[in-house]
Amino acid sequence: MRRARTHAAVAIALLPLLAGVRDAAAQNVPDLVTADVLRVCGDPGNMPFSERKEDGFEYRIAAIIADELKIKVRYYWLTQGPGFVRNTLGTGLCDLIVGSALGSEGVQNTNPYYRSVYTLIVKQGDLAGVTGLDDPKLKGKRIGVIAGTPPVNRMGDLGLISSMKAYAPYQLDPARKNQTVGAEIVSDLAAGQIDAAVLWGPSAGWLAKQSGTAMDVIPLLKEPDRPPMSYRIAMAVRIGENDWKRSLNTILRKRRSDIEAVLRDFDVPLLEEEENKLLAPNAH
Repeated sequence: MRRARTHAAVAIALLPLLAGVRDAAAQNVPDLVTADVLRVCGDPGNMPFSERKEDGFEYRIAAIIADELKIKVRYYWLTQGPGFVRNTLGTGLCDLIVGSALGSEGVQNTNPYYRSVYTLIVKQGDLAGVTGLDDPKLKGKRIGVIAGTPPVNRMGDLGLISSMKAYAPYQLDPARKNQTVGAEIVSDLAAGQIDAAVLWGPSAGWLAKQSGTAMDVIPLLKEPDRPPMSYRIAMAVRIGENDWKRSLNTILRKRRSDIEAVLRDFDVPLLEEEENKLLAPNAH
């Protein structure tokens, strides 16, 4: 998944472009934002977030935004990694990043449109009853985790480092078997090469279901606040594009239930806005 420190947001202030008709005096299109197409920056191989085949929940959410604006989506693809924002939003290639962690540097965020949390993944029947990283059953277990993500710090505090398997955050080998690092970790869990995994929730549920092995995905709701395990996700636009951000915020508010339905279709664990509790279905 996208590394949690970089997972979050983008927004708009209702541009009178709906129905695709420019109403002369009423239009005020922000600089650099095109009026005839929604230009979205995306990773071509980062399921369940996005994929060149136009799948993934971020693609579907972008389609909701475009539907509200009555324009089409055009994707500009770049593999997620260092320089992603600089070489997409920063160059004017596109106008929106659908998933950006609230507070990400170098961008302006919309209001958050969901909140999620890191999860523990185990095979069904293994480690029954575990709900947190401090459970004694995890001692000595081979736990897969992406290096540099917040759970690593927590695992260090709990003495789980010695048996942990840290995976490099980016896959640079073109011959790799899995599309993402998260997919590799879940594949290793299914094959019995590790005993458990700790992954960002928005990728964990979908990857576990796709693995072909029955797995339990356990949201880590009882961990301390530091390091944080839950994050608010927003959209990202360029700094200074305030009209665009307000327009997006209006759409995110109006289409909130539609966006939530997409996230649930992809098994994203959704949290309440403030408390570390799973969001009840149709809570909005």
